[in-house]
Amino acid sequence: MATTSFTPLHDRILVRRIEEGESKIGGIIIPDSAKEKPQQGEVLSVGKGKSNDEGKVFPLDVKAGDNILFGKYSGTEIKLDGEELLIMREEEVLGILKK
Repeated sequence: MATTSFTPLHDRILVRRIEEGESKIGGIIIPDSAKEKPQQGEVLSVGKGKSNDEGKVFPLDVKAGDNILFGKYSGTEIKLDGEELLIMREEEVLGILKK
């Protein structure tokens, strides 16, 4: 299977959701259909940055490999090579996680 190379435009980033461990509440396993989608992800690729009216480009603060937090309804879901990914603007990122 060929892998597609994808580079977002401008201030957009491509993100893969990071799945959290299986949810158990009081010994009851929550089925996948009832779980909320994770709000944590790994940045796969980033655009060149946002440009102002004069054409000056401001690079993004996030970079490929960063783990980020984002809002529940952030981004647009896409499927690329059979994998579900998100494209979002950098402004939708709430923060970068450091380990």
